[in-house]
Amino acid sequence: MTVLMTPAELDAAMTSGGIVVIDTRNPAAYAEGHIPGAFNLHDIFTYLATSTPEGMAELRGKFADAFGALGLSGAETAVFYEGSMNSGFGQSCRGYFLLQYLGYKNAKILHGGLAAWTAAGMPLATEAATPTPAAFPVTDAGKGLILTKDDILAALDDKSIALLDVRDVDEWVGESSSPYGKDFCPRKGRLPGARWIEWYRMMKPTAAGPMLKSKNEILAECATVGITPASKVYIYCFKGARASNSYVALAEAGITNTAIYFGSWNEWSRDPSLPIEEGLPFGTAELAVAAE
Repeated sequence: MTVLMTPAELDAAMTSGGIVVIDTRNPAAYAEGHIPGAFNLHDIFTYLATSTPEGMAELRGKFADAFGALGLSGAETAVFYEGSMNSGFGQSCRGYFLLQYLGYKNAKILHGGLAAWTAAGMPLATEAATPTPAAFPVTDAGKGLILTKDDILAALDDKSIALLDVRDVDEWVGESSSPYGKDFCPRKGRLPGARWIEWYRMMKPTAAGPMLKSKNEILAECATVGITPASKVYIYCFKGARASNSYVALAEAGITNTAIYFGSWNEWSRDPSLPIEEGLPFGTAELAVAAE
């Protein structure tokens, strides 16, 4: 069953009730105009996680409290949105993924984000909505969705696992360490043996803004790096946002044996004991020389 909602579906669901709409954009953008009744939670995007036991405990506690403060008790369906599917580095999908990790199954994503909502002629509000807090029901059902750096280290020599890097091209080829700046992290490069599908390739332009591609189109993209519905896939990016966008895309296409290294490059690159590949990826150097 798809986790993507159209604006019309969200509008109808809001009328029926039992929906908590969560705007993942920054507070200034939220104040300028948001879906009526939506609550703002930008920490979904900004939070940098580490995969140590202490880091995972902090993440679970922080977002259980944050989602509870927005009124999620287990009975409600949360619907996340961002500006458009490619404007917030996948932050609406990151919100969805965090709920899955916390064991909260009733979650959706507004496909196309606010751009699709406004393109459909839906109204906006500027007044901030006030939530009614609830006790958030944390479970362990989704704990296996987030990988630790030890999980990744063990996977480097496991040919049955596809390590999928979905970062922007300048990060993949080692010219930049992050979207926050070329030298935000101490090392540039990629996980040894990783395959690469830039996260933008999971989407295509439409009149209502970027949207995830169809099932067959996503399967075709994955096939270029040897990933099929039978594959076991570990996804990473810089901090788990773009990876969450790709996680949703793969799930929509039927590739479901997946997990995310949520600490991603922000964590991995800061530990000099962990191996990386630097420079141009295999095969690219020869192409560069041939082009000179």
